[in-house]
Amino acid sequence: MTIHKEGHKILAVLAAGLALANLLIYRLAPGFLPLAGAVSLLIFGLILQFFRHPRREILESDNNIVYAPADGRVVAIEEAEETEYLKERRLQVSIFMSPLNVHVNRNPVGGQVRYLKHHPGKYLAAWLPKSSTENERTTVVIDNGGTEILLRQIAGAMAKRIRNYLQVGQEVRQGSEMGFIKFGSRVDVFLPLNAEVEVKTGDKVKGNKTVIARLKG
Repeated sequence: MTIHKEGHKILAVLAAGLALANLLIYRLAPGFLPLAGAVSLLIFGLILQFFRHPRREILESDNNIVYAPADGRVVAIEEAEETEYLKERRLQVSIFMSPLNVHVNRNPVGGQVRYLKHHPGKYLAAWLPKSSTENERTTVVIDNGGTEILLRQIAGAMAKRIRNYLQVGQEVRQGSEMGFIKFGSRVDVFLPLNAEVEVKTGDKVKGNKTVIARLKG
């Protein structure tokens, strides 16, 4: 287990701020120092766990398998019209990440990045259906050689920063890191209509470990 690079600066600033606060309490109200120290450790621990980056190898490299791109809970499986890039009906699988989930986003298939675009927007609760089109979001399309899979990283009420590390034209490996969303968010996956979905609404999934669908052909 390592700490993700997105958390290094935040954790350093937080540690310095908590240390300074405890020093002031020690000088002004030393009787409260044990309580302040315990609260500081709790706060630091909560933020620290958010930036954890577990090593996750995919179980089987196969571009007809679509792995979960994130840890979290499946909040929607439905047919939807994808209007930004694909311009057709697709199966949409949506995964909501709470602040307690690992927030590393991973490539569910390998192939070439065909499209990448960031959209500014609102910060509605990420589990709401309209967050997919109204919230701040980044859309990625990966061509796996047989079809195009569209992924959408969506900011939520707490998530204010989406990071995506891909570039158009880049060849990506299945299971490699795609990006990171800070403090609660959602990832939508748009699959062909004939994909065999292997999860159901309410299921908990893990990035690179849970197979969410199998592609035909």
